[in-house]
Amino acid sequence: MEEIAPSTRRRVLAVLVAAAAVDVTYVVLWLFARTVVASETRPAYVEFENAFPLADTWLLVCVVGSAVGLAQRRPSALLWLLAGAGSGLYLLGIDSLYDVENGIWWLRGGAGLIELLINVLTLAFSLGLMRWAWRHRTALLAGA
Repeated sequence: MEEIAPSTRRRVLAVLVAAAAVDVTYVVLWLFARTVVASETRPAYVEFENAFPLADTWLLVCVVGSAVGLAQRRPSALLWLLAGAGSGLYLLGIDSLYDVENGIWWLRGGAGLIELLINVLTLAFSLGLMRWAWRHRTALLAGA
């Protein structure tokens, strides 16, 4: 049976913890210090972004569930890893389409580039997590 090396498990856990921290930070900033993270000030943009805290919280639940399951070698880790990766890709799709349709990536002052970076990192995180989870599904389901 395949085993997940302890160093690999620690690296994946570190990525999950970092993702959770980024998610919490972004949501808190959006709710309480919006100007720090807002790329735009148009009412439509604010209304669009106001819909994200709930979805971001679901992503956070998946990431925390993944980390707990992985750390405790529970088979449910696979479920949470795949749910988190899928949630990240879904959020990326919605966010990226809005950004492209409204020219957010091309805003002056660097705000658009930061938004693009967030989208690229979300893509890398989500695809990487999905690929890793699927490649290690046997070990994850066995609690190895």
